[in-house]
Amino acid sequence: MDLKLPIQITDELSDDEVHAHGELDLASGEIRAVRYEDYDVATKGIPAAREDYEFSVGTLRNGTREVEFRVEADPLSGRYSLTASELLELKGRAAKLFSQRPG
Repeated sequence: MDLKLPIQITDELSDDEVHAHGELDLASGEIRAVRYEDYDVATKGIPAAREDYEFSVGTLRNGTREVEFRVEADPLSGRYSLTASELLELKGRAAKLFSQRPG
């Protein structure tokens, strides 16, 4: 299956959030083509490597309906991905989300 879906990524920090957009590969769980909104990685570093980093979540949307899921962020490589179990659960939730008419 070669299905890639656009997602939003939110990195939760102690007192702030960093938002980004990326492309989730439903076959591998890898998230590619990450583009941060109003956040300069060159000067601030990767959000997951910051001391005030807490966790990351992804959001998949169909119209006004959405599904949130946990995203793993690697502070060394700066890559985002889903665990195998999270990916399996998301596939079922995404199928339900996209089988409904956009809200």
